[in-house]
Amino acid sequence: MAEAADFQGTSASPARRWLRRTGALLAGLPLLAGLSQLPAAPSADAAEASGSGTVSVALDTLSPSAPTDGDTLTVSGTVTNNGKQTVTDAHVGLRVGPELTTRSAIDRTAKDSSDTQGITRSEIGGKYVEKFSRLTPGVAEHFSLSVPVDELDLGDSGVYQFAVSLSGETSAQPWEQVLGIQRTFLPWQSDKADTKTKTTYLWPLISAVHMTAETGSNEQQTPVFLNDDLAKEIAPGGRLDQMLSLGKNLDLTWVIDPDLLASVDAMTRPYQVKTGDTTRAGTYQTVAKQWLAELQKAVEDKEVVALPFADPDLASLAHNGTSVTGSLSHLKEATDVVANTVEPILHVQPVTDFAWPVDGAVDPSIVKVATSAGADKVIARSDSLQETGSLPYTPSAARPIGGGTTAVVADARLSTAFQGDLTKASASTLAVQRFLAQSLALNLQTNKQRSIVVAPQRMPTAGQAQAMAEALTALQSGDWSESQELTAAATAKPDPAATTKVPSRSAYPSSLRKQELPRSAFAQIATTQEKLDNFKVVLSDESRVVTPFGRAMNREMSTSWRGRATEATGFRGDVEGYLDELSDQVKLIEKSETKLSGRSATIPVTVQNNLVQGVDHLVLRLTSLSPKRLEIGGEAYTEQSVEVSGSRSQTVKFPTTANANGRATVVAQLYTEDGQAYGAPVAFDVKVTEFTATVMLVIGGGVLLLVLAGFRMYTQRKRAAAREVEEEDVDEAGEAASGPENLDSPEDRLKEESGTRPGADGPEQPSDPTADTAAESNDPSGTGERVDR
Repeated sequence: MAEAADFQGTSASPARRWLRRTGALLAGLPLLAGLSQLPAAPSADAAEASGSGTVSVALDTLSPSAPTDGDTLTVSGTVTNNGKQTVTDAHVGLRVGPELTTRSAIDRTAKDSSDTQGITRSEIGGKYVEKFSRLTPGVAEHFSLSVPVDELDLGDSGVYQFAVSLSGETSAQPWEQVLGIQRTFLPWQSDKADTKTKTTYLWPLISAVHMTAETGSNEQQTPVFLNDDLAKEIAPGGRLDQMLSLGKNLDLTWVIDPDLLASVDAMTRPYQVKTGDTTRAGTYQTVAKQWLAELQKAVEDKEVVALPFADPDLASLAHNGTSVTGSLSHLKEATDVVANTVEPILHVQPVTDFAWPVDGAVDPSIVKVATSAGADKVIARSDSLQETGSLPYTPSAARPIGGGTTAVVADARLSTAFQGDLTKASASTLAVQRFLAQSLALNLQTNKQRSIVVAPQRMPTAGQAQAMAEALTALQSGDWSESQELTAAATAKPDPAATTKVPSRSAYPSSLRKQELPRSAFAQIATTQEKLDNFKVVLSDESRVVTPFGRAMNREMSTSWRGRATEATGFRGDVEGYLDELSDQVKLIEKSETKLSGRSATIPVTVQNNLVQGVDHLVLRLTSLSPKRLEIGGEAYTEQSVEVSGSRSQTVKFPTTANANGRATVVAQLYTEDGQAYGAPVAFDVKVTEFTATVMLVIGGGVLLLVLAGFRMYTQRKRAAAREVEEEDVDEAGEAASGPENLDSPEDRLKEESGTRPGADGPEQPSDPTADTAAESNDPSGTGERVDR
């Protein structure tokens, strides 16, 4: 933010403070004149040779962080000789520098916090030093000093430079010199502030994506997690456990991603965790229950701001997603599910009309997208919505930016105070002191009360969270600030002179743009949605699929994917792949060549459903690609409705009519009732072997000829037999005197010749026609299928 104090070299503090500073400046003129006669400071090479800056000073604790009258200030830390020479006759001392009257002066001091060439007043000295006879190279020595605040000779309320220095000698330079220093800030409130700043601190409970789109086939639909990372975060000592345990004792506004709540809530029941290509049972149910119970207590009677589900990346959506049809509808869905997620779990009514772009960076397109789903307040940051006027102070956060939308502009200096690696105590202490210094300097700019918002990074580490909590504890016990909820800050009276112009799209930081989700990501999400729409219409209970995949697509748009492009691509691919796998569970069974013997028959086609739920609203279409040879139901194609229970199959029979012999290709395809093709088609050949009328006439004529030929042979043989009987009668008459040799009668002999015996059923004549249908065979059919007739 622009500050007149930064540019004009003066503070908008009360008049008495200005007079005091002016007097101090005039009194210091003779000293400055004398300093101008001193030799020039040594060069960097000379400083290196003299051992200047060869000892590092780490300030691990400074307590209290914002002392008041009567307090005793205690500092502790370590000094380490980083040089090659032993330091002798060393001691650690405390120094109080000049008052820093602007916020920019604080920034400059923080930048050069270990520069031994900087101007710092003399040591407090006396008994408030700690001596070391020698400092061996590479060895760290601990120190601890306590001094009454009255000994610091502090003036009026303000931010003072405070330093811990190490002085000593080396063999190369055997005289006392400052060999190391660490500067920080000492916020000093000598009396009660005339006006307190209203400070809103956002405490984010946001995590990365942890749940997949997969669920179990049981009635409870057991969820499947990507890994155990969330369990580690909420376990004792984990990042989210620290955020909760630290935040519950502070006066702040909770900002929560509903996806985090839904994920932890799912862990309170049986769940699965992916391990390569398999899954295993999750074991952190007790931890999840404890964490949720603690959170429920912590947010009681506190303001809870709920972001859209899975914290969608508004900037990516605005810059790359709006050109893809349906992208904004996912943001609307992510907003609509908030109430049904947060309230049942936390038992509080969340505030849902805030949007929070990444790092508070905005442009017109981001504001438009952010408000498209119902939000009318956008959390921006002062390094994006920068002051362009000449205000001598930091204005209140609320800014009307048109269209009924309010930009809640968080202070950039305070919001970024706890970034970086704060695992070391020294780094954390410096961050806390700088935060408090900026807050007090902001308060001292004017007697006008203002509402200031602090919006830190979305996912602070455990070390960052501890530093934030330490700073907030000191701030809320101080005399220059009072806590305020975010809703109150957003509705506070705006400063009429504050900027309300949203920066152009070209002003959006390139570093943030490089981390955005690409357009291809939103195109893939749209493809997945299209597949889901085509799949859900055939299900008897679409909620078992629509809900987990709907939330998975919300997660695909999450802000947490920034800087993790490979993981984001993999997650989207897994979601779409799993949907394809489910859709393929409803399919047509492959068919081999089918033989059609006859003019008409039925062709069976089988639909298989391997899902646990039934499917309906499907239509099976059978199409002949050679309708002149083979008709389906009297047409080129015909359709039948299909309904299959879970884990079952159904065979559908289609009537066919053959018009000619040969092969005809037939295609079976499932469709939804609205005409969308479902699944892969199945093509197979039908071999037609029909007997035509001409062939039947030829066969009939051949049979008739065979009958006539047999009848002719029969009559000829009968006549021949009669002649033989007459001849035998003549012979028998001549032989009567000698007695009979054959007792058979002529009739019996005739029957014997004809191949029969008395009592037989009748003669089997070679001329009798054969049966026109072969006997049924139990042998297996060929490779093709036979149709029903």
